[in-house]
Amino acid sequence: MTDRETAHPPRPLRADAARNRAKILDAAAAAFDEQGTDASLEDVARTAGVGVGTLYRHFPTRLDLIAAVYRSSLEQFVARADELLEQKPAGEALDEWVMGFVGYVVRKRGMSSALKAGLGDGAAQVMSEGRALLEGAAARLLVAAQAAGAVRDDLAPADLLRAVSGVCLAGADSADRTQTERVLRLVLDGLRWTAPAPA
Repeated sequence: MTDRETAHPPRPLRADAARNRAKILDAAAAAFDEQGTDASLEDVARTAGVGVGTLYRHFPTRLDLIAAVYRSSLEQFVARADELLEQKPAGEALDEWVMGFVGYVVRKRGMSSALKAGLGDGAAQVMSEGRALLEGAAARLLVAAQAAGAVRDDLAPADLLRAVSGVCLAGADSADRTQTERVLRLVLDGLRWTAPAPA
Protein backbone atom coordinates (compact mmCIF):
# COMPACT_ATOMS: atom_id res chain seq x y z
CA MET A 1 0.00 0.00 0.00
CA THR A 2 1.44 3.39 -0.95
CA ASP A 3 1.47 6.57 1.14
CA ARG A 4 -1.21 7.97 -1.18
CA GLU A 5 -3.53 5.04 -0.46
CA THR A 6 -2.85 5.25 3.29
CA ALA A 7 -3.41 9.00 3.57
CA HIS A 8 -6.50 9.18 1.36
CA PRO A 9 -8.60 6.00 1.28
CA PRO A 10 -10.21 5.75 -2.18
CA ARG A 11 -13.89 6.50 -2.61
CA PRO A 12 -16.08 3.62 -3.78
CA LEU A 13 -15.78 3.18 -7.54
CA ARG A 14 -18.62 3.14 -10.03
CA ALA A 15 -19.34 -0.31 -11.40
CA ASP A 16 -17.65 0.36 -14.75
CA ALA A 17 -14.61 1.89 -13.06
CA ALA A 18 -14.37 -1.08 -10.69
CA ARG A 19 -14.49 -3.46 -13.68
CA ASN A 20 -11.74 -1.51 -15.41
CA ARG A 21 -9.61 -1.55 -12.30
CA ALA A 22 -10.03 -5.31 -11.94
CA LYS A 23 -9.12 -5.86 -15.61
CA ILE A 24 -6.01 -3.74 -15.20
CA LEU A 25 -4.95 -5.70 -12.11
CA ASP A 26 -5.43 -9.01 -13.90
CA ALA A 27 -3.49 -7.84 -16.94
CA ALA A 28 -0.70 -6.39 -14.80
CA ALA A 29 -0.41 -9.57 -12.74
CA ALA A 30 0.00 -11.62 -15.92
CA ALA A 31 2.52 -9.14 -17.35
CA PHE A 32 4.56 -9.05 -14.14
CA ASP A 33 4.58 -12.86 -14.04
CA GLU A 34 5.94 -13.06 -17.59
CA GLN A 35 8.14 -9.97 -17.86
CA GLY A 36 8.78 -8.71 -14.34
CA THR A 37 7.69 -5.42 -12.85
CA ASP A 38 9.33 -3.43 -15.67
CA ALA A 39 6.65 -4.69 -18.08
CA SER A 40 5.23 -2.07 -20.44
CA LEU A 41 2.26 -0.31 -18.87
CA GLU A 42 0.98 0.51 -22.35
CA ASP A 43 0.85 -3.22 -23.05
CA VAL A 44 -0.91 -3.78 -19.72
CA ALA A 45 -3.56 -1.23 -20.66
CA ARG A 46 -3.97 -2.76 -24.12
CA THR A 47 -4.38 -6.26 -22.68
CA ALA A 48 -6.92 -4.95 -20.17
CA GLY A 49 -8.89 -3.33 -23.00
CA VAL A 50 -8.59 0.19 -21.60
CA GLY A 51 -6.73 3.32 -22.59
CA VAL A 52 -3.43 4.09 -20.93
CA GLY A 53 -5.05 7.22 -19.46
CA THR A 54 -7.55 5.00 -17.64
CA LEU A 55 -4.69 2.94 -16.23
CA TYR A 56 -2.97 6.07 -14.90
CA ARG A 57 -6.20 7.41 -13.41
CA HIS A 58 -6.42 4.27 -11.29
CA PHE A 59 -2.67 3.88 -10.71
CA PRO A 60 -0.80 7.18 -11.13
CA THR A 61 2.63 5.52 -10.86
CA ARG A 62 4.12 2.14 -11.65
CA LEU A 63 4.73 1.68 -7.93
CA ASP A 64 1.02 2.22 -7.21
CA LEU A 65 0.19 -0.53 -9.70
CA ILE A 66 2.81 -2.92 -8.31
CA ALA A 67 1.52 -2.34 -4.76
CA ALA A 68 -2.07 -2.97 -5.86
CA VAL A 69 -1.18 -6.18 -7.72
CA TYR A 70 0.87 -7.34 -4.73
CA ARG A 71 -2.09 -6.75 -2.40
CA SER A 72 -4.59 -8.32 -4.80
CA SER A 73 -2.44 -11.45 -5.24
CA LEU A 74 -2.06 -11.74 -1.49
CA GLU A 75 -5.78 -11.33 -0.84
CA GLN A 76 -6.64 -13.93 -3.49
CA PHE A 77 -4.22 -16.44 -2.01
CA VAL A 78 -5.53 -15.82 1.51
CA ALA A 79 -9.14 -16.15 0.32
CA ARG A 80 -8.20 -19.45 -1.34
CA ALA A 81 -7.61 -20.92 2.12
CA ASP A 82 -11.24 -20.32 3.10
CA GLU A 83 -12.53 -21.59 -0.25
CA LEU A 84 -10.58 -24.83 0.18
CA LEU A 85 -11.89 -25.31 3.72
CA GLU A 86 -15.44 -25.05 2.36
CA GLN A 87 -14.78 -27.45 -0.52
CA LYS A 88 -12.50 -30.16 0.89
CA PRO A 89 -11.68 -32.09 4.06
CA ALA A 90 -9.39 -30.02 6.27
CA GLY A 91 -6.26 -32.11 5.66
CA GLU A 92 -6.69 -31.93 1.90
CA ALA A 93 -7.40 -28.20 2.06
CA LEU A 94 -4.16 -27.61 3.93
CA ASP A 95 -2.18 -29.74 1.47
CA GLU A 96 -3.54 -27.92 -1.58
CA TRP A 97 -2.96 -24.47 -0.10
CA VAL A 98 0.61 -25.34 0.84
CA MET A 99 1.32 -26.65 -2.68
CA GLY A 100 -0.10 -23.41 -4.07
CA PHE A 101 2.55 -21.51 -2.14
CA VAL A 102 5.08 -22.25 -4.89
CA GLY A 103 3.29 -20.12 -7.46
CA TYR A 104 2.42 -17.45 -4.91
CA VAL A 105 6.05 -16.94 -3.86
CA VAL A 106 7.28 -16.81 -7.46
CA ARG A 107 4.64 -14.18 -8.27
CA LYS A 108 5.28 -11.94 -5.29
CA ARG A 109 9.07 -12.13 -5.26
CA GLY A 110 9.73 -9.58 -7.99
CA MET A 111 7.01 -7.31 -6.67
CA SER A 112 8.48 -7.46 -3.16
CA SER A 113 11.86 -6.33 -4.48
CA ALA A 114 10.28 -3.45 -6.40
CA LEU A 115 8.27 -2.34 -3.35
CA LYS A 116 11.32 -2.45 -1.11
CA ALA A 117 13.26 -0.34 -3.59
CA GLY A 118 10.41 2.12 -4.16
CA LEU A 119 8.94 2.42 -0.68
CA GLY A 120 12.11 2.21 1.37
CA ASP A 121 11.29 1.92 5.06
CA GLY A 122 7.57 1.89 4.25
CA ALA A 123 7.93 -1.53 2.63
CA ALA A 124 8.40 -3.14 6.05
CA GLN A 125 4.83 -2.27 7.01
CA VAL A 126 3.47 -3.67 3.74
CA MET A 127 5.37 -6.93 4.23
CA SER A 128 4.34 -7.16 7.89
CA GLU A 129 0.67 -6.68 7.04
CA GLY A 130 0.95 -9.31 4.33
CA ARG A 131 2.59 -11.81 6.66
CA ALA A 132 -0.17 -11.26 9.21
CA LEU A 133 -2.82 -12.09 6.58
CA LEU A 134 -0.91 -15.21 5.52
CA GLU A 135 -0.47 -16.34 9.10
CA GLY A 136 -4.21 -15.91 9.68
CA ALA A 137 -5.00 -18.10 6.68
CA ALA A 138 -2.42 -20.68 7.76
CA ALA A 139 -3.92 -20.69 11.25
CA ARG A 140 -7.44 -21.37 9.98
CA LEU A 141 -6.23 -24.25 7.83
CA LEU A 142 -3.94 -25.68 10.49
CA VAL A 143 -6.47 -25.53 13.32
CA ALA A 144 -9.06 -27.26 11.13
CA ALA A 145 -6.60 -29.96 10.06
CA GLN A 146 -5.48 -30.52 13.65
CA ALA A 147 -9.10 -30.79 14.82
CA ALA A 148 -9.68 -33.40 12.10
CA GLY A 149 -6.64 -35.38 13.24
CA ALA A 150 -4.99 -34.87 9.86
CA VAL A 151 -1.78 -33.26 11.12
CA ARG A 152 0.24 -33.23 14.32
CA ASP A 153 -1.01 -30.96 17.07
CA ASP A 154 2.32 -29.46 18.22
CA LEU A 155 2.67 -27.11 15.26
CA ALA A 156 1.98 -23.36 15.23
CA PRO A 157 0.93 -21.34 12.15
CA ALA A 158 4.21 -19.40 12.24
CA ASP A 159 6.11 -22.72 12.14
CA LEU A 160 4.15 -23.79 9.09
CA LEU A 161 4.76 -20.52 7.25
CA ARG A 162 8.46 -20.52 8.05
CA ALA A 163 8.91 -24.05 6.74
CA VAL A 164 6.84 -23.57 3.61
CA SER A 165 8.09 -20.11 2.67
CA GLY A 166 11.69 -21.19 3.28
CA VAL A 167 11.35 -24.09 0.86
CA CYS A 168 9.61 -21.93 -1.74
CA LEU A 169 12.09 -19.06 -1.53
CA ALA A 170 15.00 -21.48 -1.85
CA GLY A 171 13.56 -22.74 -5.13
CA ALA A 172 12.19 -19.44 -6.46
CA ASP A 173 14.99 -18.96 -8.99
CA SER A 174 14.66 -22.44 -10.45
CA ALA A 175 12.87 -22.86 -13.76
CA ASP A 176 11.88 -26.37 -12.65
CA ARG A 177 9.27 -26.28 -9.88
CA THR A 178 9.15 -30.06 -9.48
CA GLN A 179 11.96 -30.20 -6.91
CA THR A 180 10.36 -27.48 -4.80
CA GLU A 181 7.02 -29.29 -4.96
CA ARG A 182 8.71 -32.56 -4.01
CA VAL A 183 10.31 -30.95 -0.93
CA LEU A 184 6.97 -29.39 0.03
CA ARG A 185 5.39 -32.84 -0.05
CA LEU A 186 8.10 -33.99 2.36
CA VAL A 187 7.17 -31.08 4.64
CA LEU A 188 3.53 -32.15 4.46
CA ASP A 189 4.52 -35.72 5.32
CA GLY A 190 6.28 -34.30 8.37
CA LEU A 191 3.10 -32.49 9.41
CA ARG A 192 1.23 -35.77 9.38
CA TRP A 193 3.89 -37.67 11.36
CA THR A 194 2.53 -38.63 14.82
CA ALA A 195 -0.82 -37.03 13.98
CA PRO A 196 -3.59 -38.48 16.18
CA ALA A 197 -5.96 -40.90 14.52
CA PRO A 198 -9.30 -39.25 13.70
CA ALA A 199 -12.01 -40.01 16.24
